[in-house]
Amino acid sequence: MATDETILNHLKKEIPVDEESLLLNHDSSVGLVIVDVVNGFCTVGSGNMAPTKPNEQISKMVEESARLAREFCDRKWPVFAFLDSHLPDVPEIPYPPHCIIGTQEAELVPALQWLESESCVTLRRKDCIDGFVGSMEKEGSNVFVDWVKEKQIKSIVVVGICTDICVFDFVATVLSARNHSVLPPLEDVIVYSRGCATFDLPLHVAKDIKGAQAHPQELMHHVGLYMAKGRGAKVVSEVSFDP
Repeated sequence: MATDETILNHLKKEIPVDEESLLLNHDSSVGLVIVDVVNGFCTVGSGNMAPTKPNEQISKMVEESARLAREFCDRKWPVFAFLDSHLPDVPEIPYPPHCIIGTQEAELVPALQWLESESCVTLRRKDCIDGFVGSMEKEGSNVFVDWVKEKQIKSIVVVGICTDICVFDFVATVLSARNHSVLPPLEDVIVYSRGCATFDLPLHVAKDIKGAQAHPQELMHHVGLYMAKGRGAKVVSEVSFDP
């Protein structure tokens, strides 16, 4: 019987994701988008959707998100951070209650809490999977669209969780909006693979949870990157900065 690692290696061979390196300089006209790096998804024991034990992929994502955020803020480059936040009586099917407004679950992880006091950072609480949709205001404006236009952003670097869910949905919608001239002057959507992560729910665990679907972490992370690239995103494995 093939092992999980063998299956993953076969998948990566059949649907590879060619990753580039990204060097940013003062002429890049770039913004950083951080998706849902909150306790409810990243901090052990912080709710129904949080890891139950330390997780290497999630820890690396938090570390890289914090590194990029610091680099951007030191340069006074624009940062847009989504925080998943839900009302307690409004379910998000098929997921269990998570990131309830007013709880620690809906707050940035400790490594990113300093963003709240940075002048170049825009924070946006969202109550849905897709951050682009979650940026819509009742009168019809869109906070993310306004941010791109106001800052004259030509490229965004996207990091966060989950690679195949909130990150992918946001990326796919942004790419469609770009293609239909909704987001000038945006040109490139760049997904940083080591700055993204997803959750792990192996089959042997999922089958004992009513209504749950198996969600093997490494596999779904790869699928998320593959789908993002298929929509037109650039996928990079390294982000560095020109001093």
